Amino acid sequence: MVVRATVPILDLQDFTQGTAAQRQGFIQDMGQALEHTGFFILVRPGIDSEILTPAYDQIQALFALPLGQKQQYEKPELLGQRGYVSFGKEHAKGHSLPDLKEFWHLGRMDNLWPQELPEFAPALTRLYQELDTCAAHLLQAASLYLALPADFLPELVRGGSTILRLIHYPPVPEDAPPGAVRAAPHEDINLITLLCGATTAGLELYQRDGTWLPVPVIPGGIVVDSGDMLQWLTNGLFCSTTHRVVNPIGSNESRYSVPFFVHPRPEVDLTPRFECVTRTGGVPRFGAITATSYLQQRLREIGIAPPV
Repeated sequence: MVVRATVPILDLQDFTQGTAAQRQGFIQDMGQALEHTGFFILVRPGIDSEILTPAYDQIQALFALPLGQKQQYEKPELLGQRGYVSFGKEHAKGHSLPDLKEFWHLGRMDNLWPQELPEFAPALTRLYQELDTCAAHLLQAASLYLALPADFLPELVRGGSTILRLIHYPPVPEDAPPGAVRAAPHEDINLITLLCGATTAGLELYQRDGTWLPVPVIPGGIVVDSGDMLQWLTNGLFCSTTHRVVNPIGSNESRYSVPFFVHPRPEVDLTPRFECVTRTGGVPRFGAITATSYLQQRLREIGIAPPV
């Protein structure tokens, strides 16, 4: 009998409101998911429709603005870390073809807000804050799985450079370059990513047997994955899994998704932790690097920052 792989599904309330046994079970299940799959789906994350619905209404209104209005908020000197990034501007590391998407970034401060949409800032600020709270719970659980103090990972991101990305994948244009896809295979740069509420399917994970596993869209659920910085810090104990967003089959409609890229403070040292080196064979796989140096390197690789 062939057993089909699935993406683990975890309930955050087991960790935040459960018994001691449920809490420990969540910690173990989450740690195992990040070790072996690099992804899981989080249900009951504490972010309800009263927060998501107005946020998505504003996101769709944002990308419906005329291109000229959106481009007023595209500032090359910000390296794509705030405001608008045009369709086809970003490409995955190691890929020359552009991704078929446009997006908008906002962070903890110094944001660009579209003046045409007065409800945009309050709706998206609230979503950012709720995702930040959810991420703190997950980082606490990850710290405990690593046998570190519960506040170890949460402290690294306190006041950090976490980014909320609002993505619009328009209908695939007829003149798209052959082989171009909505998001080419890549790994996330940051510690962990919380992806809430994609409007349609399309996300797929690369598995060790060389096949791609579609990730189901669960209403109210959040897809969570570990990024390259967490893989680096844990000496590969937590894996950063390659994933992609494929072009639609059949109905060629827009797709919206909202990943929350959890970043440490710029000065944080990502040198693999001794405890993690011990758990992964005793030999460091990665060298010393700060979060800001790692980020700048990766932004150059994906075409957002200019070459040195």
